[in-house]
Amino acid sequence: MTEYPRVVVDLSKIGENVKFLTKKCKESQIDVVGVTKVFSGSIEIAKVLVEGGVRYLGDSRVENLKKYENLDVPKIMIRLPMRSQIKEVIKHVDISLNSEISTIALLNEEAGKQYRVHRIILMLELGDLREGILPEDVERYMEQINSMKNIKLEGIGVNLTCYGGIIPSFDNLGELEKVSDLIEEKYNLKLNIISGGNSSSLDLLWKNNMPPKINNLRLGESLIFGRETAYGKDLEGCFYDSVKLEVEIIELKEKQSYPVGEIGLNAFGEKPVFVDRGKRKRAILAIGKQDVDQSNLEPMDEKLIILGASSDHLVLDVTDSKKEYKVGDIVEFKLDYGSLLQLTTSPYVKKVFD
Repeated sequence: MTEYPRVVVDLSKIGENVKFLTKKCKESQIDVVGVTKVFSGSIEIAKVLVEGGVRYLGDSRVENLKKYENLDVPKIMIRLPMRSQIKEVIKHVDISLNSEISTIALLNEEAGKQYRVHRIILMLELGDLREGILPEDVERYMEQINSMKNIKLEGIGVNLTCYGGIIPSFDNLGELEKVSDLIEEKYNLKLNIISGGNSSSLDLLWKNNMPPKINNLRLGESLIFGRETAYGKDLEGCFYDSVKLEVEIIELKEKQSYPVGEIGLNAFGEKPVFVDRGKRKRAILAIGKQDVDQSNLEPMDEKLIILGASSDHLVLDVTDSKKEYKVGDIVEFKLDYGSLLQLTTSPYVKKVFD
């Protein structure tokens, strides 16, 4: 018997997206890191990414990267390492993103204990205000990194759009090029990776405006949803519907649309606001805020209205739908990156790979 709620994943569509985007990047001498965190370290997804042509697998959690040990590609940790996980990072991660010299020193020490050389990407702060060192601090960092026997500077990188919403441009990614030139010339090093950000950098690539030294992008959302993330535009040639959510109706009744009695705080400490539409047909679905933020869901039946949710229930107005819903019916939803990330993390939502 089919279990719900469930996320249904079309692996063939994702595979086609991966092949298309890695080919497009390769035409500009750019390697792709296939980022898997939105699927919580799914080996099924990781295999599709590798088969589709990604050069690296990337994830923000070492727990996920450990699952890929039998896949013959380098694994990159795309969140700065925690000191409490240094031993695990050295054991299971080939390359990590870094911006704290004290953490790099601990990686160096642990790599020596494990008889390994650990590769790092030094992250730069170029305006988005998440992780990264300021360009003027590069030389100070380099003096110390060069003295570490078990650390190899694999490259430099930047993160944009994820926190501050700063859009990648020829100018700010050009700053990354300038720093790479400085490092290579002053320290006689060849940087293998100049990582110019994530799916938000694809707009530059489509416009043929990517600085020529950028040779690496960390792609996640674009591979799954066929969308660049600077402006939210669909990428022609990709599939946009590779995932969907299916949820079961557990109650269906006509009720007033405005609560009766004094309105106080709900289960999340918020005072809810309601629109009085009179008596309406309402469906309760077996999923809630513990699994996903309802504001990130879009019913495939365009006549359905999401009214709200509690921790375990999602409430819909189904009055205007042409379909005669009944208890036990399945309602389908389109997903975005945020909703997929939450749903695949929830242990109460099944994941089905077709």
